[in-house]
Amino acid sequence: MHFDAPQPLSHSCSTQIGETTDNVAQASIRELSIHQYKIDLEPALPVASQRINQRLGLIISATFDNCAPEFVEIAPLSGVDIQGEPLTGFSPESLSQVIAYLEQQLPSLIGQPIKALNELANQAPFASIGLGLSLLEFKSSSQFQYAHVDERKVGLFYYKDDTSIETLTQQVNALPIGTYSIKVKVAQASIEQEIAFIYQILAINPKLKLRLDANQGFSVEQAIEFLACLPKQAIEYIEEPCKTPEQSQLVYQSLHIPFALDETLNDGHYQFEMLEGLAALIIKPMVLGNIDKLVQLINLATSHGVRCILSSSLEANLGIGDLAKLAAVLTPDEIPGLDTLACFTQPLMNSDNQLNLEVCQLLQHYQG
Repeated sequence: MHFDAPQPLSHSCSTQIGETTDNVAQASIRELSIHQYKIDLEPALPVASQRINQRLGLIISATFDNCAPEFVEIAPLSGVDIQGEPLTGFSPESLSQVIAYLEQQLPSLIGQPIKALNELANQAPFASIGLGLSLLEFKSSSQFQYAHVDERKVGLFYYKDDTSIETLTQQVNALPIGTYSIKVKVAQASIEQEIAFIYQILAINPKLKLRLDANQGFSVEQAIEFLACLPKQAIEYIEEPCKTPEQSQLVYQSLHIPFALDETLNDGHYQFEMLEGLAALIIKPMVLGNIDKLVQLINLATSHGVRCILSSSLEANLGIGDLAKLAAVLTPDEIPGLDTLACFTQPLMNSDNQLNLEVCQLLQHYQG
């Protein structure tokens, strides 16, 4: 389906989200399973200012009548970091809460039509479940199945003490052909180190545009000092430079460098409001919730000229693949931020689209 500009998703299309293809529209849910996975990360991945060296999550598999099983990943961005400290600022629900809710609710879906998945998704108290179940239904739609995925990526970079210029050059040169933007995590090392790091990247490829991500790590003064030392024409925007949108606006008013909102959206009470200098919303579907909610936010933001860019919550390859297709449907003019798989030591789904049983175990299986 073609979506007319400027909105990536028209009202008529938004009412069709979740509709299934003709051959499964009347199908019923025959089997459901819950698997839990654990995959080591090497090196550790940044989650704002924290680091994680393992990713844990769930896989829901569903069989509709005589169809082959379909899989979705449900992986709240919560848990603990490498220091044993709780992750903050992302998914408020724990994996154990998600498991308990699913074990309570999924048995009632056996024998129900596919649309019952989206109905439960809209009722679920946890965003990760809302996304997973609505996506499980949406994957049966022709919109999802025939979505054209843009193979370009927004490469992820962040300063590490032990990264040599040779290694950095290899990283930059390995970006897919057609890549014009990269994401650089900042506010994690000293300002001097990160400025030098960015100039090294631009020296290797001066054509790259920067999506800087500060994860609310700067004060207003620090953000202004940092950004003033960089070539303004190379910066697309900076994500969450400061603790509050009001502070980020002060940075914009000083330098006229646009900003994006990311962590601000993770607040369950967030309501879109147009702000001076706001260029983009960085949308983490696993943290925000069901597809209907995503559609409403995207339509509202784009009506104000604000870009909407889908971003990973460090999902495994099943979730990343699904997010790429979801982005192709919901935000077809934007390249999503999904370049986070390099640190995963094993895939969740093998090349034959089967679960990698080395990293997951069956928790529950339900059938009629």
